[in-house]
Amino acid sequence: MEKKEYTEQLMVNFGEDGKTLLPVVTQDCRTKEVLILSFINKEAFEETLRSGYATYWSRSRNELWKKGLTSGDMLKVEEIRINCEQNSFLFLVTPMGKGACHAKRESGDAHTSCYYRRLGKNGSLEFVEK
Repeated sequence: MEKKEYTEQLMVNFGEDGKTLLPVVTQDCRTKEVLILSFINKEAFEETLRSGYATYWSRSRNELWKKGLTSGDMLKVEEIRINCEQNSFLFLVTPMGKGACHAKRESGDAHTSCYYRRLGKNGSLEFVEK
């Protein structure tokens, strides 16, 4: 058997029950901005492949989560990459709404990315979005 690092065969292991969670970094395909770090199981991965839209497993709600289904801020998957050990994913997406984060600005619009703050020199958080 070929090593996972060099095979052209998809060899992802979601566990015997398909419920093992693997991390997925979601990145805007145009700007390369990291939008979300989430998790997928076999069901979420298969739904992403079937629908063409980023679907994750919500650990807090313990359910399938198609990003943007209620907010309209869906993420159209343009490309899926997998790391060398086939235990994490990168979704390159086109955002279809106003933002990717569930947290909202004062205007009510979603933040473009979940990473809208940085750690400042004094240890406090600073907003990085305009």
